[in-house]
Amino acid sequence: METVDVVVIGAGVAGLTAARLLASADGDGDGEPAAGRRVVVLEARDRVGGRVHTDRTGGHVTDLGASWIHGIDGSAVAEAVTAFGIRTVEFTVGGYQVDSRPIAYHGADGHRLDDAATRRFAADVHTVDATLADVVAASGPTDTYRDVTERAIAAQVWDAERAERVREHLEHRSEEQYGVPSDELAAHGLDDDSIDGDEVVFPDGYDALPTHLAAGLDVRLRHVVHSVRHGDDGVEVTTDRGTFHAEAVVVTVPVGVLQSDDFVIEPPLPARHRQALERLRMNAFEKVVLRFPEQFWDEDVYAIRQLGPEGRWWHSWYDLTRLDGVPTLLTFAAGPAARAIRGWSEEQVAASVLEQLRRLYGDRVPAPSTVQVTAWQDDPFARGSYAHMLPGSTTDDHDDLGVPIDGRLHLAGEATWTDDPATVAGALYSGHRAAEQILGRDVPIARLWSGALNGTT
Repeated sequence: METVDVVVIGAGVAGLTAARLLASADGDGDGEPAAGRRVVVLEARDRVGGRVHTDRTGGHVTDLGASWIHGIDGSAVAEAVTAFGIRTVEFTVGGYQVDSRPIAYHGADGHRLDDAATRRFAADVHTVDATLADVVAASGPTDTYRDVTERAIAAQVWDAERAERVREHLEHRSEEQYGVPSDELAAHGLDDDSIDGDEVVFPDGYDALPTHLAAGLDVRLRHVVHSVRHGDDGVEVTTDRGTFHAEAVVVTVPVGVLQSDDFVIEPPLPARHRQALERLRMNAFEKVVLRFPEQFWDEDVYAIRQLGPEGRWWHSWYDLTRLDGVPTLLTFAAGPAARAIRGWSEEQVAASVLEQLRRLYGDRVPAPSTVQVTAWQDDPFARGSYAHMLPGSTTDDHDDLGVPIDGRLHLAGEATWTDDPATVAGALYSGHRAAEQILGRDVPIARLWSGALNGTT
């Protein structure tokens, strides 16, 4: 059995943040250098990053997991990226908004809407959104996002066709933001859907962030944790490669793993944590990235969207050409679509997507040069892309998961942070919180990128 001060389970952004702050912390908070805590990070995969994962097959850089910093204003993630010298490209889409950037809208007949029709549609969505805020605030504890959107639409007294187009948009918003149909998302599930400042993406790969955070840390790859036992004598973490003993443990595995029988915590989580965990679920949300030999879509748009029933699965495509000059479209299989294509080959997925693109652009659409489809639902160390709130949950459930247990067991990760769940920012802030809980004092988050660690900076 190996003994350390702290075991961190998971080498994603949350775990690496906690580990780096603990390992670089001065002994008594007076700012004088000290050795810091002895920390070991246990990671089941053969890489760091967790759900931040960059693929470089064929010389192309593709972020298969997290892609964006959603709002750089006041973001510690953006500050870390800048300090580490990681290159970014501005790509602001404003979440799943209706008109945050130039979008080529196609109507139910497949033809592109003119500017006037686009403005009318956007105005309708804004009208419902304005109503929706009050409806959500007045919603009941078990109301779903579909319940509140239906009430907001009904309040407009529109004809069926006009109401249906807005209804589709709001349904797609639920699916694209949280990977679930709106009747599986809590009415408050999109309360955090706001963005401060520009959004950016990573032409060289988002994995540069966890790589920098991991520098100098004792990270043990291919260590699958089976159980965490905690008591008065500390914490015992059992893996397929041995056992570790520590004073404290930071558990950063995703909700899907935490809920599985493959990951055991003894004694079980307290009722407060257990009940909060029961009201969260991992989603079904996959990326489809298609590169083409030439660009067939309009030059002046950030995104392509189609309205109407044909867009039930494939309704939005994002132009990533600016990242490396190769004509590239990103679309999402979200919620029902992700569940339906589970197990499909990349060729089957591509054929389904191309059917809709050719409906809009006809014979101008060539066969793609490459196709990449993620499979986070089938990843045993993720079991989905990120967590969402079930009907009956509250925003407090995220923070309840982050409450320390007996001063020894700390849960962190995107699902444990109320203000920015489902984001890298939420993961980073939760790791910072766990480190402060263990140290028993405030630690400047800037120590992540400014503090020395084993001779590195």
